[in-house]
Amino acid sequence: MIERRNKIVLSILISCLIGHTISAANDTINKSESIRDGETLVSSGGMFALGFFSLANSTNRYVGIWYNHIKPNTYVWLAHREAPLTTKSGALTLTDSGFLLLLDETNATVWSSSTTATTPQNPAVQLLDSGNLVVKDAENLLWQSFDHPTDTYLPGMMSLGWNLDTRVETYLSSWKSHDDPSPGDFTAHLDPTGYPQIIVRRGKTVKFRLGPWNGVRFSGSPGTRNNPTLNMNKNEVKYGEDNVDGSVIARLTLSLEGVGVRWIWNDQSKSWMTYNLEADACDNYNACGAYGVCSVGDSPICRCMDRFVHRDEGNLSLGCVARTALACEGDVFFKYSGMKLPDARNTTFDDRKMLPADCEAECLKNCSCTAYKQLDIREETSGCLFYYGELFDARTMAVGGDELYIRIASADLEKDAESKRRKRVKLVASLASMAATVLIFLVLILICVWKRKKDSNPYKEGQYSGSLGQEADLPFFSLPLILKATDNFSIDNKLGEGGFGPVYKGVLENGQEIAVKRLSKTSKQGVDELKNEVILIAKLQHRNLVRTLGCCADGEESMLIYEYMPNKSLDFILFDETKSMLLDWKKRFNIITGIAKGLLYLHQDSRLRIIHRDLKASNILLDAEMNPKISDFGLARSFGGNETQAQTSRVVGTYGYMSPEYAIDGMFSIKSDVFSFGVLVLEIVSGKRNRGFCHDDHNENSLNLLGYAWTLSKEGKSCELVDPCVGESFNLSEVLRSIQVGLLCVQRCQEDRPTMSTVVFMLGNQVELPEAKQPGFFAGRDVGGGRSYSSSNATNSENQLTITWSQGQGR
Repeated sequence: MIERRNKIVLSILISCLIGHTISAANDTINKSESIRDGETLVSSGGMFALGFFSLANSTNRYVGIWYNHIKPNTYVWLAHREAPLTTKSGALTLTDSGFLLLLDETNATVWSSSTTATTPQNPAVQLLDSGNLVVKDAENLLWQSFDHPTDTYLPGMMSLGWNLDTRVETYLSSWKSHDDPSPGDFTAHLDPTGYPQIIVRRGKTVKFRLGPWNGVRFSGSPGTRNNPTLNMNKNEVKYGEDNVDGSVIARLTLSLEGVGVRWIWNDQSKSWMTYNLEADACDNYNACGAYGVCSVGDSPICRCMDRFVHRDEGNLSLGCVARTALACEGDVFFKYSGMKLPDARNTTFDDRKMLPADCEAECLKNCSCTAYKQLDIREETSGCLFYYGELFDARTMAVGGDELYIRIASADLEKDAESKRRKRVKLVASLASMAATVLIFLVLILICVWKRKKDSNPYKEGQYSGSLGQEADLPFFSLPLILKATDNFSIDNKLGEGGFGPVYKGVLENGQEIAVKRLSKTSKQGVDELKNEVILIAKLQHRNLVRTLGCCADGEESMLIYEYMPNKSLDFILFDETKSMLLDWKKRFNIITGIAKGLLYLHQDSRLRIIHRDLKASNILLDAEMNPKISDFGLARSFGGNETQAQTSRVVGTYGYMSPEYAIDGMFSIKSDVFSFGVLVLEIVSGKRNRGFCHDDHNENSLNLLGYAWTLSKEGKSCELVDPCVGESFNLSEVLRSIQVGLLCVQRCQEDRPTMSTVVFMLGNQVELPEAKQPGFFAGRDVGGGRSYSSSNATNSENQLTITWSQGQGR
């Protein structure tokens, strides 16, 4: 027993005397020093640690690097993936020659680093706060772990790719399993063939692709905030990202399934937020074949590029062929936008400064050149990228898409023109032959339709006068019916009052609850606005728009009848300290996405392009399940054809929601509604009104809600914007995405704001969002252009502000 105890003591003494051991607080190993199992190196700032560990259910021991203060341990690098230690008797030591060695219990070398051929004078190993383990001699770098990554890419590596002098490639490879870090089935490469792009392979088979590089990012990727850089010269082709914001902990990994995943640590929730680079079926390599375009919004997802047709309608994955064969001489180019660029391995490039016309001329000189684009999207003149042969692996992009010019036969354009001409001739002939018959029956049909509507009106009771509703397909309610339903407009049935007039609750004889909007004699909105609402809303049908049941006009009375919303308007609940407790995060996010879908319908999917012009919290009604319904179309305008904006000399809207270009210049467009939506989003997240907002920490800057939210975002503190009523049980990813979308919508310049289709996509998908520029009306009282409006400009609970000026003079 004594002998056994002595052996244990002796073993401990030997382990202490072999080399010099390193304390946990040290970040450096000097020559002839070592660390043993149970000891660690910690970087000077405490960000990373290096030591021995086991994985999951395995008893094997590995040496690697992990985040020091994140639990459970998240490993970012391993020294030896394929030859684990089987005991806890290993040691990591630095030789006099500058080699970093991993020794087992028999002092046999399990793994070693490589260094330059020169013998260093005073080598040392240091763990940096970037997660890089370096071997250096004074200031000379001899070896670094960043040149030998495993499955993880850390900001600052700047080493993914090829050293062209040594023909050595740096790439990522997945783990085999959660407790086996040896190289798995998948690898991620910077492929310089043709033009650099990111390719993920399973063995030799391409699984996923990003690229080619467009001067800012790899095509097909929404981008990264970590300053992406491509170094391309005669010595190397390497990609890297530098962590611009040191407070953000981020990494990129290649998962067991071969999916690139971005990870961002959220210190408040103590969890990782993730974003998959490969997000949907269209990210599968070459899902639609040659000249096919994949779009997740289509059914089926595969279609052909314009002027191309499917090889086999029964199997769309086989790709497409040109509708008209290329002639070489006289061919033209057709522009495709918003796409991930095709596979660039069969390309060449010319890095001379050239205009797009020069790129086209060069491509036309070679009959094998099938497409071209400029190399750098930031510059009007840049190099040219030329494609040869068939084009593979293209897809549509909701945001961050690129342009490509694809070669087609000029005869194909002539066929299109001839086809259109024949269709026009055929249409005119058909219309002429039918005109006489249609003319004979037109009057009879109109009379029959009018009589049928009149006889089938279920709300008809007595007679009424007035022309309200004749231009819309809406039922009429008689005045006696409305009086009975509302108990003669009893004050007890009054729901509220807006710029139009009072709104009353009513109950029809069949038990149906209704809301009656009654035009007030003193209303700032009059019969014209009421008629505008009747005409527009009769043509609109969407689950997130309030449903109009009919109208009433009798003498001086003009009314609209809506479905009754039991939870009244959004502002009634959102800005009340007690009632706002009813709105947890799930309901708030549902309200945000519902408003976005309703507004998208108005802008894009309705029969008319509708601009609401008065989107605000009081015009969002909530049904029994808190689903949002956009209401009040009295100030709305409809556009036709390709019309996208207009100007008015009478600016009417609500302070705090109006966009700068509308409030100052009278210009309104779909982007004006986008601005109002962004204000709404930030109000819903924060539970605070934009108008009159004040925060103690930013009071000296007179920031309104928009400026405060933007400032928090720039400081990485967006979570501080969340309404305390929400509590802590919210989806952090949805919250941060909603705030960022709101800030993108309220940017000062309307060209910078996204469309509602992009907004809906960003809200519904885990995509990396761009940075938002400073919002319009950044300060609480400043509306720009030298005009200033105080809180006294608002009238009644609607906070309505009417601004009218003409030729520079106020009226």
